[in-house]
Amino acid sequence: MLGCAIVRNGAALDPKICDRARLARDSRFDGAFYTGVKTTRIYCRPTCPVKPAKSKNVVFFPTAAAAERAGFRPCLRCRPETAPGTPAWRGAAATVSRALRLIERGFLDGEVRVGDLADTLGMTARHLRRLFLHHAGASPTAVATTRRVQRAKALVDGTAMSMSAIRRFNSAFRAVYRRSPTAVRRARARRADAAVAEHRAPWHSSGGRSRPWQRAR
Repeated sequence: MLGCAIVRNGAALDPKICDRARLARDSRFDGAFYTGVKTTRIYCRPTCPVKPAKSKNVVFFPTAAAAERAGFRPCLRCRPETAPGTPAWRGAAATVSRALRLIERGFLDGEVRVGDLADTLGMTARHLRRLFLHHAGASPTAVATTRRVQRAKALVDGTAMSMSAIRRFNSAFRAVYRRSPTAVRRARARRADAAVAEHRAPWHSSGGRSRPWQRAR
């Protein structure tokens, strides 16, 4: 991705380029980095529609997992879980890239541990954690947890399914979003209702403004 290639200066993010990109809401950088707002402890995509925070109040992360490891929670407006590709993760060393693909497929779900993932990749768990911290900014476990919660968030947004039967998702969801799946679904419904109300033409039965069809005459 062009944004990922431009935004990186060696192994670190270039804060000046990141700041210009997020202020411009440049879509080329979507997924290349995430912005953490110090005053709200929320992290966003570069294309977030919310009014940008002051430059002095932001910090940048290479991955969503790195932002969450630093104590930030995902923005409910720009929804980081839908960002394209997470190229910072996939453009890392070949070993980490392979590990990320395995995690994406659910390798660390269930009872499987980081040690098992390390054995599959032919290295120690300690070395694998060190590679992840360097290239992805978070541990394999943090990355796996973030992906599970992101999938759960997508499920909450896309369906009316209750998550009461998926207790570990509820726990992880609350830890990341600081609220329950039900609360997130209700907030999304309220925003949708508000958007519909804004586009609905006002009318009164008597006096004041006329009905839309009366104005059309």
